[in-house]
Amino acid sequence: MNILTKTEIPKRFQGFDGEIYYPESDGEPMAETDIHANLLIYLRTSLEIFFAEREDVYVSGNIMFYYVEGDPTEVISPDVLVCFGIPKGMRTSYKTWEENDVFPSVIIEIASKGTWKKDRIEKRELYEMFGVKEYYIFNPLFPKKMPEFTVFHLNETGILERVPIENNHIRSKILGLDLVVTDKTLRLYNPKKEEYLKSTEEISAENDRLKAELERLKLLLEEKG
Repeated sequence: MNILTKTEIPKRFQGFDGEIYYPESDGEPMAETDIHANLLIYLRTSLEIFFAEREDVYVSGNIMFYYVEGDPTEVISPDVLVCFGIPKGMRTSYKTWEENDVFPSVIIEIASKGTWKKDRIEKRELYEMFGVKEYYIFNPLFPKKMPEFTVFHLNETGILERVPIENNHIRSKILGLDLVVTDKTLRLYNPKKEEYLKSTEEISAENDRLKAELERLKLLLEEKG
C-alpha cells in the first residue's frame, strides 16, 4: 500500500485551502437490484435494533470507509459493517484514524455477478489486512457458477479462512447470532430468544396487530362495564 504525497494526490481530492478532501459518496447506487437493496436494509436495521442498548457498537453500511490518513484513494464501502469499541452516532464517512484505529469486526457483502470476484478475492485480502474477524458473502440471485453463501473467519494465524456451512446456517460468535439462508434470502436468528430478527416492516405489522388487540380488549371491557 503506497501512501500518496500531497503533490501526488489527484486534484479532485484537493480542497481550496490545501486540505485533503475525503468524498462522502462514490456516486454509485446503494444496490444493483431491489433484492439487494431490501436485504441491505434488513441486515443493517435489524442489527441496529439488536445492538440498540450497546453504546459501544456501531452498525453501518455503504459508508465511505477510509483506512489510510492522507490518502483518499484508499477507500472501500462495505455493504454492512459492525464495529465494536466506538460510540454510536451518525457519520458522513468513516476515517479509521478518527476512530482510534478501530476496524470492523464483522463485514457482510451482498454479491452480484459483477462484484463476486472482487468480493471473494480483493476484498477478502483487504479485510484480512484489516483484521476483520468474520466476513460473509451472500449471493441472493443464485447464479449457477457462484456459491450462494460463503463464510470466512479469522484464524489464529491472522488468515481469513473459509469455513463450512451446515444446514444453511452458521453461528457468528462476534454477533451472538446465527446467519441463516432461508426462503432465498439471508436472515439473522437470535438463538437465545429462538426467533429471527424482525425487519422494520415486520415490527410495524406486529405493533399494528398489538394495537388492534388492545382496542378489541378495550371494547370488551367497556361492554362488560
